[in-house]
Amino acid sequence: MKYTMNRRKFIHTTASVAAGLGVAGLSSIVDASKIMAAGGTPDHAPKRKLGKTEYNVSLFSLGGESTVQIASKSQQAVEIIDRALDLGVNYIDTAPSYGAGGSETNIGLVMARRRNQVFLASKTHDRTYDGTMRLIEQSLERLQTDYLDLYQVHNIRSHDDIERALSRNGAVEAMERLRSQGVIRHIGITGHRNSEALLYGINSYDFDTILMALNAGDIFYDPFQGDLLNRALEKRMGIIAMKITAVNNIFRADGLTTMDEAMGYALSFPVSTAIIGITSVGQVDENVRVARDFRPMSQNRLASIEEKVKPYNEQVNFFKRSW
Repeated sequence: MKYTMNRRKFIHTTASVAAGLGVAGLSSIVDASKIMAAGGTPDHAPKRKLGKTEYNVSLFSLGGESTVQIASKSQQAVEIIDRALDLGVNYIDTAPSYGAGGSETNIGLVMARRRNQVFLASKTHDRTYDGTMRLIEQSLERLQTDYLDLYQVHNIRSHDDIERALSRNGAVEAMERLRSQGVIRHIGITGHRNSEALLYGINSYDFDTILMALNAGDIFYDPFQGDLLNRALEKRMGIIAMKITAVNNIFRADGLTTMDEAMGYALSFPVSTAIIGITSVGQVDENVRVARDFRPMSQNRLASIEEKVKPYNEQVNFFKRSW
């Protein structure tokens, strides 16, 4: 296990960088030369490399929440998943906490038939070795598979969280054991709203991937977000964007942005993919279209979207209470 940075050193080396970024906007750090190439067909989602995993993952990927997590809507969930796979979406993200297992169960109904078409990711919210081992056994049963392509430490919120996961008999020790046994292939880290804690995490351990929130409003209260993106890129991590619409809050302000803008904004950064929760088959079609038509936005375009979002972020505090 590679655990390389103590908390005191981390705080000292990152505080000045975050202060320098201020509220200039995340667009100010974009380097167009680092945006990974993508290519698709008229009917299929384009793809990018998922960091050091070397897997080619669709730009739009399927999140395991929304309709997919509802146990009573298994038929609709299966239709959504099948349609996504038919259109070339090949990454599905879930977790045992989504729908109290309903998400994994619904996804498993499709995995029983189409497992070889999917890079399948789930998570452990337990920070201990034994708890993680119990969770993955349940996840594998619900997902109807004997392995996961990616297993992630779920929802890191603080330095203490990552230290517990990395400690002796912690979650990461269990994940390393599972990887050595071929039960999982890659190890990742996720977090919703504390880029500083995530940055501490990826500086402390060589995770393969990171799942992080990325939308035009976050930068106005999360100054470490740019540093997190750049550090993950330096480490060749697969960077997976989530919450690209701030749980649809950026659509609740008089039509502030469209999905073309929301997804285009996120994909204009050096991320591998964006996972999105889906409520209908029609949304799958629409998101594949947006991914297929995507072209990287200029710094000016990204900055203009941030400026459109900023007043609503300040007035209603949407983004801080979105998750």
